[in-house]
Amino acid sequence: MSAFRYRAARADGRLVQGYLDAASGADAAAVLSRRGLFPVAVEPAVPRQGWSPGRPSPRALATVLESLASLLDVGVPLQKALQVTERVAAGALREALARVAARVREGHSLGAALEAESGLFSPVTVGLVRAGERGGGLAAALAQAAAQLERQDETVARVRAALAYPAILAVVGALSIVLMVLVVVPRFVALLGDTGAALPPATRLLLGMSTLARSHGALLLGGLAGAGVVAATFFGRHRSAWRSWALELPVAGRIRHGLATARVCRTLAALLGSGIPMLSALEVARDAAGDDAVAARLARARERVAEGWTLSAALESGAAVTASAVQLVAIGENAGRLPDLLSRAAVLEERLADQRIRTIVSVLEPALILCFAVLVAFVAAALLQGLYSLRPGGS
Repeated sequence: MSAFRYRAARADGRLVQGYLDAASGADAAAVLSRRGLFPVAVEPAVPRQGWSPGRPSPRALATVLESLASLLDVGVPLQKALQVTERVAAGALREALARVAARVREGHSLGAALEAESGLFSPVTVGLVRAGERGGGLAAALAQAAAQLERQDETVARVRAALAYPAILAVVGALSIVLMVLVVVPRFVALLGDTGAALPPATRLLLGMSTLARSHGALLLGGLAGAGVVAATFFGRHRSAWRSWALELPVAGRIRHGLATARVCRTLAALLGSGIPMLSALEVARDAAGDDAVAARLARARERVAEGWTLSAALESGAAVTASAVQLVAIGENAGRLPDLLSRAAVLEERLADQRIRTIVSVLEPALILCFAVLVAFVAAALLQGLYSLRPGGS
């Protein structure tokens, strides 16, 4: 079942529009006809991907889903639960919930109503809600979707926290070097340049760099910006190729592959555990991978599963997920506990990725400190050599 956006005419000539679930556009038109409407336009409700200003955070979305799950679990009707949850939301999320509630009042399923919100709710969330609606466990499905979002937010927060200090260190160090070259060094230019004394090579190099930066700094920045635009255009045209190449890098590629594997495994575990068919679960997991290269590999794995391959063999054939995850998937298939082993694979990959990030950061921090220390030492030594050269008998 998919969500379709429609415009139709009533018997009195008024136009109405909305969303409904159907297997195809023709089925959607037939449903409208049975309702006494005359279809004018029926088209798939395509979510808009990507970030937009004012987009709610995963934590805010998780709070909303958890509220709905709690209310439904104690027997509150869906329509009333949406009205109550709307009060705890804010901004764009509150407006979105109001539109969702309106669609549900019109007879649409909650999954279709969420999917129609232009990509606000992820394919994983929509898939879990649809599974809950089919199986009668909507409250549990909403709680599971909220847990998914919370884990996603925690992972992103850990990565940002690990990289925050190196980023601050790099910015502060770069600004310090720029300040010395553009402000401190020029103060010595008049003193050292007017004496006519032969300056040491290091001092001449420093003064030349300072002069170049002050005289042609704007041109250099423009050149760097132009190079950045050219590089962005090149990588944009060969996006799939370079992303696939980046996935094979020794350190960064393993981290990227591991995080994508964790997202894929967690999504598959949630969907398969909720009764979603394998092919549909793989389709949603491809959207949840968060990496174009991994998504392409998952698409090929899905084709092999459709041909009769086992999930572990299909994933291993194209390296869609890491080798350790494939082993756990194979064990889960043999033991009949595939969702449980997929969840364990997701936890394992997140831990490994977190350890690798921390290892990189532990090496990066002293490397940055050493790099800036060397630059500062060079500037100080060059200036001191220049001053010493002014003394009688100085060289």
